[in-house]
Amino acid sequence: MAKALIVLAPGFEEGETVEIIDVLRRSGFSCDSMSIAEALVSGAHDIKIEADYILNDDLTSFFNYDMLILPGGWSGVDAMLNDSRVLDLVRYYNKHGKFVAAMCAAPNVLAKAGVLTGKTMTAYPGQKTEPFYSDAHYVNDVVVKDGNLITSRGPATALPFAFALVDVLGGDSSFIKKRFLYQDLKNYPDGTESVILKGEQRSW
Repeated sequence: MAKALIVLAPGFEEGETVEIIDVLRRSGFSCDSMSIAEALVSGAHDIKIEADYILNDDLTSFFNYDMLILPGGWSGVDAMLNDSRVLDLVRYYNKHGKFVAAMCAAPNVLAKAGVLTGKTMTAYPGQKTEPFYSDAHYVNDVVVKDGNLITSRGPATALPFAFALVDVLGGDSSFIKKRFLYQDLKNYPDGTESVILKGEQRSW
């Protein structure tokens, strides 16, 4: 069974991170978390997660995964950008054809590692991200796969991103989508949001 490694940096986006770990593990894959700081890592909204492992200067123990995942979160991404060990891991995984997945602002790390040149990709929009991708082809799709690189846009795209990771690892996300009632989102009203409350439809 394929194994994935997700990076935890102080200030990581909690929703994205937990959704990815949850979906991968529900799908039967191993998904370990690795902190680049202390064992207990604080997210962007002060939610703390205890990492399975802590990154040290010997990267070889983290070479045996099939996928490296970088979640977003502005402070977390800044921490990864300034950590040469994370950049080296990205380069190693890319060089050996292993999957490298990043979402929200985390594709900035892929750009700094030099693995986005000529690639079609996506990320959180704006001046803090898009200028990083001058050597890539930036698109607005929810999830983009180009070879071994998988990218996505922001907190609301965490679920489709996680499902895509399941599929590229050789799993079948349709079962988890069904359990999550994911397809029901297609029927969620556009424009004015509404909720059914005690038999009445209330608009907000």
